[in-house]
Amino acid sequence: MNMTTNTHNGRWSHRLGRGAGRAWRGYLRREQRVAGWLVTRGVPAGAATAVLWIVKLAVLGMLLYTVSWLVLLLAFAVVAAWLARNADVDDENQPEWREGHSGHGLYDKNEWRHDMGDSDES
Repeated sequence: MNMTTNTHNGRWSHRLGRGAGRAWRGYLRREQRVAGWLVTRGVPAGAATAVLWIVKLAVLGMLLYTVSWLVLLLAFAVVAAWLARNADVDDENQPEWREGHSGHGLYDKNEWRHDMGDSDES
């Protein structure tokens, strides 16, 4: 009996996970290289670790700051779109240009003329 396991190595999620793992390992190798470089320059090992943590926290803080502004901008855009969609546009009460009992002018739905035209003009 032949038992084969189907690993589905071709799926994009596996490839993405494998790529993320490689990127993380590469980052850790570079971090260790930077820590070693700092130690060879005379910085104590604890201080080198502290410097790397400070840099990581500063980068994380900048990313969070940027993301918070982007989220705020997105929230304003969503609120503006919602307000625009739910705006009560009262078109029937808006005056419009047409020919009325006092000639061509700006009339509302009650046939009242709103522009200051001359009634003898027509």
